[in-house]
Amino acid sequence: MKTIIKITFLALVTSFMFACGSSQKENPVVQMETYKKQVSELNKKIEDIEKEFNTPSQETYTGIKVPVLTQVLQPELFSHYFEAAGELETIDEAFISPEVNGQVVHISVKEGQMVKKGQILARLNTVVIEKNMQELDSQLSLAETIYKKQSALWEKNIGSERQFLEAKNNYENLQIKLATLKAQYNMSIIVSPISGVVETIVLKEGEMASPGMQFMRIVNIDELFLTAQLSEAYLPVVKKGEEVTITFPTYPGIKMSKPIHRTGNVINKENRTFEVQVKLDNPTGVLKPNMLANIEINDYNNEQALVVPSILIRNDMKGSYIYLADKKDGETVARKQYVTIGRSFKDKTEVVDGLSEGDIYITDGYSNVSDGAVVKVMN
Repeated sequence: MKTIIKITFLALVTSFMFACGSSQKENPVVQMETYKKQVSELNKKIEDIEKEFNTPSQETYTGIKVPVLTQVLQPELFSHYFEAAGELETIDEAFISPEVNGQVVHISVKEGQMVKKGQILARLNTVVIEKNMQELDSQLSLAETIYKKQSALWEKNIGSERQFLEAKNNYENLQIKLATLKAQYNMSIIVSPISGVVETIVLKEGEMASPGMQFMRIVNIDELFLTAQLSEAYLPVVKKGEEVTITFPTYPGIKMSKPIHRTGNVINKENRTFEVQVKLDNPTGVLKPNMLANIEINDYNNEQALVVPSILIRNDMKGSYIYLADKKDGETVARKQYVTIGRSFKDKTEVVDGLSEGDIYITDGYSNVSDGAVVKVMN
């Protein structure tokens, strides 16, 4: 009713001001005095109307008791969590590229196949390298024989030192060349650096491969990172090792609790966030890289909180309130109690002021009562 009165008052004042505004040539001092007089008259009318609607006859008990349910307020643990969205990332992932140029002559695996670390994935053309290795093997065998004979003669002081040193140098140089060719040969055999699944194969047999060009992609999804970006305002409450709750929109039935693995040390200047990572075990492979996930992080706990269902808290122009059940003249009546609320989480809200332990608050039927209404508490 007071809201209606105030709206009416503002409408009247606005209409008076608009009417008076049409007379632009009137003295401002006279205008101000006129407005003050109008406001005084309106305030007097408002007081008369308020007295009329606040007369005791309006609150006369009719004998009808409003049925309600109640509950005794007791301290309990209240925890608040905030939510953030993140994505899953692979911990072990390899983009395979050859170390030397060459034509792909054989691919040993298929997409989707499980491979182990060190397993051969593909081979490049090594015909030229193999022929050079055969030639060097023959030269090395001859050089080794000459070197051994020159060494034996030199030990007996037969022959010149120059012959001995030339034989030794030739033998050692051929060993180095052969080792180089073997290294090139090994680099032409592409092996997996990690254990995982062959996700993609870019090249086909017969195509040319070169260093820096992606050939395959192998991922290991046995372990994944959940990475989320949090506002820097949460820096004081987010610590490494704290347990968080993780859910997945794709799989509503999966819910897990894991410790925070790492918190970022740099604030992103563009959006004022820092990075948080949680390591997840994924033995069944049901979780996939880049999948969306929700993370709940605890940022507040009160072991002796006074908590009420959030739906019970109502609001008017004075603030937030709930209805208590009090005794008055032998009857149970509803009493409007204004409160100061704290944090809310899901369907509960902490009340930080206005209530005390042992207060009886109305849980059902609160929408049918008013301040001072007689109620009947049902079992």
